[in-house]
Amino acid sequence: MPRRKRVTYDTVRRIGLTLPGVEESTSYGTPALKVKCKLMVRLRPDLDSIVLKMPFDERDELMHADPETYYITDHYERYPWVLVRLSMVGESALISLLQTARASALEKPVRPNRGEDARRPARGQPRS
Repeated sequence: MPRRKRVTYDTVRRIGLTLPGVEESTSYGTPALKVKCKLMVRLRPDLDSIVLKMPFDERDELMHADPETYYITDHYERYPWVLVRLSMVGESALISLLQTARASALEKPVRPNRGEDARRPARGQPRS
């Protein structure tokens, strides 16, 4: 079986910049890609991972199917992001992930109606 080429942030950058409107930027002092000034992916060098914008349902599916590659920390539990281990993800999967991240970054946030269960309290509301 042929050995898979190691994915690095340079791979992420190269693929991401082929998508319409995606530009290089920074986020929290690390390399990032944004679309229309909205963050879609950034490097987490301390974890050898990227942080990728991802709808909750897709994030949950990814983490369930492949928890060695896709995961979150406590910090990201309430936010629509997934962490992806660069050492585990393949380039073909990365293409699809970046397309999803771009689309997700461009979506207008959906605010839950009052009374709906939300993963994150409304701004100004105390956390339980």
